[in-house]
Amino acid sequence: MQPLMRRIKVLIVDDSAIVRKILSETISSEPDMEVVGTAPDPYVARDKILALHPDVLTLDIEMPRMDGLTFLKRLMVHHPVPTIIISSLGQASCAATLKRCVAAPSTCSRSRRALFRGRSPQSLSAKIRGAAGSRHGSCARK
Repeated sequence: MQPLMRRIKVLIVDDSAIVRKILSETISSEPDMEVVGTAPDPYVARDKILALHPDVLTLDIEMPRMDGLTFLKRLMVHHPVPTIIISSLGQASCAATLKRCVAAPSTCSRSRRALFRGRSPQSLSAKIRGAAGSRHGSCARK
């Protein structure tokens, strides 16, 4: 009998219902991952992080009420969680923005547009696995 594989618990934080759905379907299709919840903004995400204890977050940068980077800065002070930024900002501007942000286990992913073209599932899965592994000390920046 094989031991049960622990699944990586992912919380999706994005104001777009369509992006949350696509990310949920993509991540849930991986046998070693599960979406434990979604949140349309950082305020809902905060409550879900405390309740669900995700291993990894996916986080949009541009959201109403509080932007993703402000949330990330606050989160890393009180409850660090490896985070993958998924944004409509380009890769270069996302990386530059993160350099000004906290020293946290974070990584930029391709733009949200790539999700609609079906080009990023393997890349996203690999980044989630790397971020989950970083929870125990190493940084997941790529």
